Amino acid sequence: MTDIPAMAQALRAGDRRALARAITLIESGRPDHRDRALALLDAVGSDRQALRIGLSGTPGVGKSTFIESFGLMLTAQDLRVAVLAVDPSSARSGGSILGDKTRMDHLSRDPRAFIRPSPSQTHLGGVARRTREAIRLCEAAGFDIVLVETVGVGQSETVVAQMTDLFVLLLAPAGGDELQGVKRGIMEIADLVLVNKADGDLRAQASRTCADYAGALRLMRKRAGDADGFPKALTVSALDQSGLTQAWDEMQVLSDWRRATGHWDTTRAAQARHWFQQELRSEMMALLTHDAELRDRLTGLENEVAAGRLTPAAAARAALAPLDRR
Repeated sequence: MTDIPAMAQALRAGDRRALARAITLIESGRPDHRDRALALLDAVGSDRQALRIGLSGTPGVGKSTFIESFGLMLTAQDLRVAVLAVDPSSARSGGSILGDKTRMDHLSRDPRAFIRPSPSQTHLGGVARRTREAIRLCEAAGFDIVLVETVGVGQSETVVAQMTDLFVLLLAPAGGDELQGVKRGIMEIADLVLVNKADGDLRAQASRTCADYAGALRLMRKRAGDADGFPKALTVSALDQSGLTQAWDEMQVLSDWRRATGHWDTTRAAQARHWFQQELRSEMMALLTHDAELRDRLTGLENEVAAGRLTPAAAARAALAPLDRR
């Protein structure tokens, strides 16, 4: 049996092993573990806040290399950095490679850093279902920066904006028709577009790609949480560490502006409401599937839909009929 008060105390003291065990607990699907996970989240409190940065990019763009270089730069400034890296899960087996620690060898050995790879478990949005709760645990453990690396680029990836303060899109140069390579939905939520691999023979191409994206960003409709000049496109190189300091400076400028203008608090409140609604939907589905009688009813309705005797919409309304008190 997990000693919740002891785990909470160790976690708030910055114990990385306690943090790892706590994240394992909240990721568990067992009902008894879920009860203890909720008790742990209450015990650690919510008085500490970190800068939450979402990071996404196309496969092969160098996300892990960038995070390692960027993270080492931050830890060198005596900042504590947590990395929550979400790996895609197999649709068949549910398994994931979870190789981020091996790709961030130097950062994983830094005492001021913590890296936690988690399987997406086919959850939409490029993040694991409990990523938001893992962020809260990292904040409680005293980390200053929490980096959330998502699975990849796609329309559903925009959900990461509902749990972070800044969203960074990492892109590579020399990718052909660059502006067609990324969907508009993810461009619209990006606060910074970083063109990586701006070194060697690709430096000139990276500059041209950056100029293309800067032009595209200027055509986007301005958002309420954008300071003057944002969103921006910059070039960086995770290989030779060029541009990392400027990228970090821009992140601080935007986060400071959002704090000063009240957008930070407003956004976090809206995110909390959003995740309440998501949890409510999940709990309602759990109620429908955990009760044996309701589960049998759902199975019967599924068979009716499969046979073409009921439409999915009609079956869904029939499934919820026992809960309808109108």
